[in-house]
Amino acid sequence: MKTKLSAFILLFLLSVINVNAQLDRSKQPEAGPEPSISLEVPNEFQLKNGLKVLVVENHKLPRVTYSLTIDNKPTATGEKAGVESLIGSMLGNGTKTISKDDFNEEIDFLGASVNIGINGGGARSLSKYSERILELMADAAINPLLTEEEFDKEKEKLIENLKSQEKSIDAISGRVGSALLYGTQHPYGEFVTEESVNNVTFGNAVAFYEEQFNPNNAYLIIIGDVDLKTVKKQVKKYFSDWEQSIDVSITVPVVSPNAQYTQINFVDLPNASQSSIAIKNSLDLKMGDEDYHASLMANDILGSGFSGYLFQNLREDKGYTYGAGSSLRSNRYGAGSFSAGAKVRNMVTDSAVVETMKEINRLRTETVDPQVLKDAKAKYVGNFIMGLESPQTVASYALNIKRNNLPEDFYTNYLQKINAVTADDVKRVANKYMKSENARIIIIGKGSEVLENLEKTGIPIMYYDKYANKVEKPVFSKEIPAGVTAETIMSNYIKAVGGKDNLNTVKSVVSNADVTIQGAPFKPTAIMKAMAPNKVSMEMTIEGMGTVMKQKFDGATGYQEQQGQQTPMTEDQLSEKQSEKGLFPELYLDPVSLELEAIVPVDGADAYKVKVTKGDKVSHRFYNTESGFLVRTVSTSEAQGQQITSTEEFSNYKDVSGVMMPFTQKITAGPQVVTFNFTDIKLNDGVTEADFK
Repeated sequence: MKTKLSAFILLFLLSVINVNAQLDRSKQPEAGPEPSISLEVPNEFQLKNGLKVLVVENHKLPRVTYSLTIDNKPTATGEKAGVESLIGSMLGNGTKTISKDDFNEEIDFLGASVNIGINGGGARSLSKYSERILELMADAAINPLLTEEEFDKEKEKLIENLKSQEKSIDAISGRVGSALLYGTQHPYGEFVTEESVNNVTFGNAVAFYEEQFNPNNAYLIIIGDVDLKTVKKQVKKYFSDWEQSIDVSITVPVVSPNAQYTQINFVDLPNASQSSIAIKNSLDLKMGDEDYHASLMANDILGSGFSGYLFQNLREDKGYTYGAGSSLRSNRYGAGSFSAGAKVRNMVTDSAVVETMKEINRLRTETVDPQVLKDAKAKYVGNFIMGLESPQTVASYALNIKRNNLPEDFYTNYLQKINAVTADDVKRVANKYMKSENARIIIIGKGSEVLENLEKTGIPIMYYDKYANKVEKPVFSKEIPAGVTAETIMSNYIKAVGGKDNLNTVKSVVSNADVTIQGAPFKPTAIMKAMAPNKVSMEMTIEGMGTVMKQKFDGATGYQEQQGQQTPMTEDQLSEKQSEKGLFPELYLDPVSLELEAIVPVDGADAYKVKVTKGDKVSHRFYNTESGFLVRTVSTSEAQGQQITSTEEFSNYKDVSGVMMPFTQKITAGPQVVTFNFTDIKLNDGVTEADFK
């Protein structure tokens, strides 16, 4: 048997060799025929109130998805900006006949979900519960439970959220970028402030709902294990009572013109550890335009994904950033936009601007490599074909055709149009829509560290505040008063926080804090302990998860533990901790070298910037010129081959047993932002040697 099998394998190998010998490897195989696109057409019907319904039957799984879209024209809300957020957050929390708790409890019991917002909503469930979920969704949309008590809660939450974003580089970049690109009177350019939120009353919110949330321009998409005849009866039963409102004619305002010349629009953010760069211009491009498919290819080649010009230059070649990219967005109201950029280290801000502009102009002036264009097309073709496997894609395509007034064969001919794009088309649309000669280079960053080099680029710079108001160039340093030295600043700090004698009596500190991690859905708590001269412990817990992180140093050795994995401190970390001589570094300056560099703004107040050199390590400490308190430290370390700048901010000083202690501490390390709000601090109490083991 073994001989027979061996002979069979030998014959098989010989046949493969013979076939290969007959192939001419010098010629590239001819491409197969272009995939034929056959799109399923959703069933459609419309209620008398104007609600348009699209149904895609799919019986592979016993589940149903509903999606409601309110397709109104964009509307500016002016001095009441934020009203849409407030009313949107109140929707989907009960109905006039079902309390909020009962509503949510029933949905959870059915293993379903229902979400309603001012622009529509969605729901999903198993098919056996689908009618009840449709009924709940309709009731929540048409008869929402709107109370002034809930309004006040949502208003308070929105204001708190705005406050938390005051120093967010992403929030500022988005707000200023949109305001300068579209104009603050345009719906896409206006922004929400604490003042505008306070202008909104409960009556304003209800009126906005009644005006905007109606079936006049609404679409309901139903996908899944349904029967058209049955679901049509259900929709009529639950949505027919939804009344139309007066159809108000809205004219979308014209977008502000692009900049007359390329310019940097700079916003100074003194606490920024990196710069946000966004090169922007507005454009008029609609999905039905002849340039649409070529613009997709142009943007993909420039900045979509790992193979884009921007990523390859700024990340792979230069190492300026973790990621760089671009977007070119069409808009049916003539308010499209182009944007390219990245978040980069402060020291390379100017270089990143130059390199980003270089790549944009490269696409505008050089003919794209045929293989690069071929790869971009292949990616689009692959993603498009994969998307057709999803019923949701079929429905979204049908909705796009209606909302954008596209020809019925738009998606049937999609691949044909993509594959017809030429290298000349790419260059042409890049010149038409990527207006590097009229670009706004919007930079949010630390002016004291980046402006000097930005000025050397020769690009005119205009200055704005965090709300897109034009301002004068910020002043980053002031004359240091006579007699003020690094040593006198240290002495004033010691006096400000309680005096040398008081500080020397502090042998231990225990602090409890509520922790906010930017972008995280949970809020941990932390217990931090310290014992002179250098022992430290921190344990962070999350409700329902227990202790999620520990850091310990007992004066000789230390470790960090996360998710049960314990990692010992490195030699450098141990050396650094072992060299610390006390709980208040200002008491122990030897062998540290101090240098007073400047007076700089920190959160709107003047602070002395002191350079601290300890061996080969350099850091900076900032002390408020009036109070003497430490308000910030900045240091740089290396992690995984990357230089990471860590900024710690200290505020909200309070008296604790005769010593002034900061009750708020914010740590920014790269993209990570963690804030500790201390609820309790005790000195010389509640700490033992065992805490550091």
